[in-house]
Amino acid sequence: MSRMFGTDGVRGVANDELTPKLAMELGQAGAYVLAKTNDAHRPVIMVGCDTRLSGDMLANALMAGACSVGANVIYLGILPTPAVAFLAKKHHADAGVVISASHNPMEFNGIKFFDGEGFKLPDATEDEIEAEIRSGMKDIVFPTGAGVGKITYNFDMRKEYIQNALDLVQVDLTGMKLVMDCAEGASTFTNVDAVRALGADLVTMHVDPDGTNINKGCGSTHIEELQKRVVEEGADAGLAFDGDADRFLAVDEKGQVVNGDQIMAIVGKYMKSKGTLNKDTVVVTVMSNLGFFMCGEREGLNIERTKVGDRYVLECMKEKGYNLGGEQSGHVIYLSENTTGDGLLSALHLLQVMKETGDKLSEMAAICEMMPQSLVNAHVANDKKNHYMDYPEVKEACEKLEKEFAGEGRVLIRPSGTEPLVRVMIEGRDQELIHRKAEELAKLIEKVMG
Repeated sequence: MSRMFGTDGVRGVANDELTPKLAMELGQAGAYVLAKTNDAHRPVIMVGCDTRLSGDMLANALMAGACSVGANVIYLGILPTPAVAFLAKKHHADAGVVISASHNPMEFNGIKFFDGEGFKLPDATEDEIEAEIRSGMKDIVFPTGAGVGKITYNFDMRKEYIQNALDLVQVDLTGMKLVMDCAEGASTFTNVDAVRALGADLVTMHVDPDGTNINKGCGSTHIEELQKRVVEEGADAGLAFDGDADRFLAVDEKGQVVNGDQIMAIVGKYMKSKGTLNKDTVVVTVMSNLGFFMCGEREGLNIERTKVGDRYVLECMKEKGYNLGGEQSGHVIYLSENTTGDGLLSALHLLQVMKETGDKLSEMAAICEMMPQSLVNAHVANDKKNHYMDYPEVKEACEKLEKEFAGEGRVLIRPSGTEPLVRVMIEGRDQELIHRKAEELAKLIEKVMG
């Protein structure tokens, strides 16, 4: 039986894999598990969603479930994921819940829990929630009468999230022309107001969500239209968010994408110069571009590497006291300011560096040259995929390639978390060469591993 929770909550096609019944059960089990340590306290759950059509259906089912075990719910309406995490912590809720499938197409949806401190739940807590559901809620006593919870609707709390971001990153954007792509998602209701409040001349795109168009050919996962628009408008930069606004990518004045690695390099270097980068360290996954690691060495930034997944980045940051980390995808965490990836904070920090230095974004991004990458999948049986380095031929081939690249390239192999695949990723300066080497290594892995 597969695990209900994935790397970012419970996901699936809404009303098929992710049904109202499951949403109600998650509301019941989640409220029970997250608040059971204090029997005398009536738990409070904050719930927000992105702009998907299925959001209302799933949010109401989840809230009904939470109320049925005696929890009170504050429904925040459409809000970015980082806003729900921030508000849950600020108002001392027992949990925050986001109904969103982030950057995925509209037919998908998801349910993601945050604890009362605004952090994603550890695996053990998710397993406890799942166990309650699979047991038929055997441990839960369902109250009646005055014991049933109630729902309060408060759609004005988004103003608190906006003001908090403005207080944290105090910058005057007067004189800057920007283009913002909100992906027909939650940032439409927060990030537009925030950037305009700072004085920017702002052109907006994809700010008319209708429930079906979220992430459709727009936002941080489909950035081509924004690239073109920035050049046409003669703008200083473009800002791209995904559906729930926890990711942010930029476009420079020439129409070139500035990815998460480059954003962390730019902001990390600035924070180091100001003495605000804890231990002069940035935390990234092993999938960050080789160019980022080379930039860190050149700029005196310490780089911590984790397994793939923002939860591992966050775990490292919490454990070792770092305050900047993230992924190439644009999921960047400013841990001194919020507990999860925050697209608005990331955008404001980047704009602050642009404004204070007076440098063009293309010039700033040039400190982190992105090396070409080639990713090739090797098809391997599930029971073998984690043991690729047990095969001498594979180990020797990897070592030979690393010596051949001599610091100007690297080989990264990892098993797929969900498929019978070993993923071979090679970076280097010559795209044609690295692609040929990646294909050769993938074929070797398939051959020797059967």
